[in-house]
Amino acid sequence: MTIGRYGYRTAAVVVLGATALGSCAQHGSGPAPSARPATETSAAQTPSPQANPTTGSTTTASAVAPCRPRQLDTTAHTLSPGMMHRGVELTFALAADTPPCTIAGYPGVDTGEGGPVLHARRTPRGYMGGLPRDDDTPPVVTVLPGRPARAVVEGSAMGPAGEDCPLYTSLVVTAPDSIDTRTVHTTIDTCALEVHPVTG
Repeated sequence: MTIGRYGYRTAAVVVLGATALGSCAQHGSGPAPSARPATETSAAQTPSPQANPTTGSTTTASAVAPCRPRQLDTTAHTLSPGMMHRGVELTFALAADTPPCTIAGYPGVDTGEGGPVLHARRTPRGYMGGLPRDDDTPPVVTVLPGRPARAVVEGSAMGPAGEDCPLYTSLVVTAPDSIDTRTVHTTIDTCALEVHPVTG
């Protein structure tokens, strides 16, 4: 087939154009560069959180232990009488060279010398002392050097029939939640006995 010179030139242009289009199509249809996952970028830019070292509880570490036997010295003194009421204040102080400790609740109290044995009845308050009104929960008292715990023992100096009561010259005292029993010398004339919780 005979083609003029212009026909060859036209064919060549068509072939070159098709080749160029094919090359562009290959570049346009190729896969785009994959983007780095957002999670990977975040991990690279944001450092992982550091775990803080666990520390012991300050409250637990600094908690004061309950008082143990022989850790407290128990003393007593007679309170001023009120009407027919008689009272004794018990004091629980730290013994020498002992650390602070806590005490709570009711002491055990029995009468000693002077008459028949009376066991103190536990009551939150009475005429001579005890807990504040409307508060029957015994506090936890921390006994420190120079800061003892105290409890009041009281009774009536007149019997139910108007009779006089024995004069006791000692009390047998056991600290709360303890088997540490001491005999303290004091005086109280009473026909019945009550003891109130320790307070600061």
